[in-house]
Amino acid sequence: MSSTADHTNLRAETNLRAELEHLTTEAFRPELAEIDRRSTLEIARIMNGEDATVPAAVAAQLPRIAAAIDGTAERMARGGRLIYAGAGTAGRLGVLDASECPPTFNTGPGEVVGLIAGGPSAMVTAVEGAEDSAELAAEDLGALGLTAQDTVVGISASGRTPYAVGAVRHARELGALTVGLSCNAGSALAAAAEHGIEVVVGPELLTGSTRLKAGTAQKLVLNMISTITMIRLGKTYGNLMVDVRASNEKLHARSRRIVSLATGAADDRIEAALAATGGEVKNAILCVLADVDGPTAARLLAASEGHLRAALLAATTS
Repeated sequence: MSSTADHTNLRAETNLRAELEHLTTEAFRPELAEIDRRSTLEIARIMNGEDATVPAAVAAQLPRIAAAIDGTAERMARGGRLIYAGAGTAGRLGVLDASECPPTFNTGPGEVVGLIAGGPSAMVTAVEGAEDSAELAAEDLGALGLTAQDTVVGISASGRTPYAVGAVRHARELGALTVGLSCNAGSALAAAAEHGIEVVVGPELLTGSTRLKAGTAQKLVLNMISTITMIRLGKTYGNLMVDVRASNEKLHARSRRIVSLATGAADDRIEAALAATGGEVKNAILCVLADVDGPTAARLLAASEGHLRAALLAATTS
């Protein structure tokens, strides 16, 4: 490598080090410099106390979170997708949240997507340089055929990760709704997004280990984004997961219980309704409460765009 290249790399590393030193999530806490000399119980208490501060930081961002959710639900109701994009821990959290939507809310393939810098292998192994590439983010979104109907949520504790920032900038250029979730104030990610959400949780117990408080904060916000979006889309009836996909015996039992809680019907009536609807919980509830057959329940739900309350109203007023 030439001396010019060496000098360029050294300057880049120096600039990055200076940038990180100004991030709240990277701050050093001298009062914890000898934490390794404390008892396990003491460390656990300190860590638990740190974690207890996270919900308040999330609460401060609730209006911004709600606005992002309303925008996401509006686009998904028109056929758009929810796409998370991040690197490292942030990317893994996005993939986790996306992967839990099909069994919980019966979302279709590709309806909620998690992109992690470096691809699926980065879930378990760090992929060198992937998080530093905004171009890679654009390529990953391009492979999905991103449209203006979609929502892209860039996730980065620092708020500066090129992959996350690049994903949001590229998505915004295409007219997609953009959300930037970070844990530092005044972040590039929030500035790039239409909806900037900055959950400032402060310095970590272990300096720079943003899988701790920052990761917890991101998980809480992602829980809200996916769950409340699905509530707005009619994937629930009250607090019941009526679009749950029964893919194993535990979920089959849960399906029967949900129909029971929603209708108060006898077991034989519940079994008959589930049989008549191919195990579709929402349809079975409509069969029982509106006293209609399986095909009629399916038609009513289709007409109400999957909203059970609207389908019930249509059935009882027709």
